[in-house]
Amino acid sequence: MRLVLPMLVALLAVGPATAEPPALAGSHPCPNAAGFTCSTLAVPLDYTGEQSGSLQLDVAVADNADAPRGVLLVIAGGPGQPGVPYAAAVAGVLGTIAQQYRIVMYDQRGTGAGALRCPALQDAVGGSDLYPPPAAAVRACASTIGAARSLYGTDDVVADMEALRQALGVDTWTLDGVSYGTFVGERYTIAHPERVTRLVLDSVVPHNSGFELVPLELRAVARVLRIACGLSCSRDLAAVVAHTGDGPELLAAVTRMSVDPTFRTPRDLADALHRARLGQMEPLNALLRTIRGWASAPPENLSQGLHASALCADWRFPWGDSDAPVAGRSASLARAASRLPARELWPFDRATAAGIGYEQECLPWPASPPTPAAARLLPPVPTLLLSGDRDLSTPLEWAQREAAVAPDGHLVVIHGAGHSIQSPAMGDTARRALDEFLTGQ
Repeated sequence: MRLVLPMLVALLAVGPATAEPPALAGSHPCPNAAGFTCSTLAVPLDYTGEQSGSLQLDVAVADNADAPRGVLLVIAGGPGQPGVPYAAAVAGVLGTIAQQYRIVMYDQRGTGAGALRCPALQDAVGGSDLYPPPAAAVRACASTIGAARSLYGTDDVVADMEALRQALGVDTWTLDGVSYGTFVGERYTIAHPERVTRLVLDSVVPHNSGFELVPLELRAVARVLRIACGLSCSRDLAAVVAHTGDGPELLAAVTRMSVDPTFRTPRDLADALHRARLGQMEPLNALLRTIRGWASAPPENLSQGLHASALCADWRFPWGDSDAPVAGRSASLARAASRLPARELWPFDRATAAGIGYEQECLPWPASPPTPAAARLLPPVPTLLLSGDRDLSTPLEWAQREAAVAPDGHLVVIHGAGHSIQSPAMGDTARRALDEFLTGQ
């Protein structure tokens, strides 16, 4: 196990006399974000020094250097999404908050212009982590990235963030993570609690994530469908899963629809599920094809190579973590799924619990050093957790789990909202909660 974070703390605290401090280079106006300056941050490929080389991370920094409340780092999701392309949009969504804070966004290692590229895996699943990928595509991706695949976990991302903070020349900052960005924000706050003034977690991934979250994810579907289209939707879905055995595909589709605002009135889904239960499969099959098409994404938008490298290192599976031998993983996963009570998975089944895309992506992923485990509790940093009650990508149940280990946390549930609360469609409840937390207004 690479104990990156302790080593990095020591290096940055006292470092060798010859070490250059982190710095932003090549500053220029961001071409598609007025009011932002773009630059690059050079970081080591491997903070332990075992592998040589460096990475150039793109950074966008708002020009209001005298913002009264300091720096607000907005952390993109995925894992695999860049940040810089969304700087202008994020500033627009945040509105007056962007006047109070100096907004910063950056492309995490392996994303954006520096995306890890795995064509077969990218073509198979696009921007989704729920569609089960072909094992051959996963193995080809791991082979393409090579030994460096162990250098893209969240521990490395946290180390890059600390280098970015130093390059910005600020002692403390506020963090705002979305989806996987919440996991990064949580892990950074655990590693550097004295550096974080406030922490926003939007669409929450618990900072200790593993197989125990799977039943919560599957059960959330019944809750959300009951809200969206009534109990009959869940019953129809359960019948179709039992008949077709295609739970992972259906889970991916329903989850993708929950990200879309039109999921608030999912008449097409309700009708397709009911007709499929009656034996008329074509409407549902057509809908599934359409939804799968929505998942298409180039690596610059969401790198599946980075997604696999980070997620397989971060997550804890029934076979253990990412350094477990590949040979015994399938049997461990099957045993764990077989022990899950059926009632905890409804409207899905044990085969779905064992067949989710991110599990199947990591099943053949070569053994590599895992992201180190983190403390059970978040530090007592003021924390706002935002969750939509219709989000199935990072369901409310996940946010509730993280809120329970956040000593200074406050969970706000946005009724009728799906994934990513801070969006152009942000409602009054979300905006009031965010404004009050970040500006006291």
